[in-house]
Amino acid sequence: MEKSRLLLVEDEKNVGSTLVERLEKEGFEVSWNNSVAQAREGISSSPFDLALLDVGLPDGSGFEIAQYLRKKQPRTAIIFLTAFGTPEDRIRGLELGAEDYVVKPFHLKELILRVHNGLKRAKYLSAPGSVLDSASAAIGKAQIHFLRFEAEVGGQVLPLTHKEVALLRLLVERRGCVVSRDEILNHAWSDDEFPTPRTVDNFILRLRKLVEENPEQPQVIKSVRGIGYQLL
Repeated sequence: MEKSRLLLVEDEKNVGSTLVERLEKEGFEVSWNNSVAQAREGISSSPFDLALLDVGLPDGSGFEIAQYLRKKQPRTAIIFLTAFGTPEDRIRGLELGAEDYVVKPFHLKELILRVHNGLKRAKYLSAPGSVLDSASAAIGKAQIHFLRFEAEVGGQVLPLTHKEVALLRLLVERRGCVVSRDEILNHAWSDDEFPTPRTVDNFILRLRKLVEENPEQPQVIKSVRGIGYQLL
């Protein structure tokens, strides 16, 4: 079986060497960079399945790398590693299409689980299917570009996370049918993340702001009480 390729950008030597050792023991192929410049060079020359990006770097930030990675390799899942856990930083990470945002110090076991979960979603999104074969789909006021992990709304291009694309892909594939919350959880989340039906509801609220003319009176993603959601 081909190993998943991970990009690790971390300037702290002790943290970086520990992560490389543990990730390689898990069977991953890891490319460790310690600066924005080095990471950009690596991204330009090699494909990656998932990137672990430190936010604070000597010559810039992990946010810069994420922007560059989104342009060059939009399918690559992104997890930020940072000592900054402010809501503003988390929101910025999500706006750049990050899969996850892990605050230091963290438990290695938890991080490994998050990596596996991110790769699981990436695998689902890269599997053959009518939605991704068509590359994009119109959902309400948004044009969703599945291969680029982007939504185009009123001429503005917005990045999407892997979870958001996984959820949108499932709804489009089942357009017109009611999709239960449990089915959505099975496709877009892993048990290790301790999701609940309320998790799905919160994501639907975010997607409605993207695709609905009036999110308070949804006409595109309808709620089916006690069951789940239906894309019209």
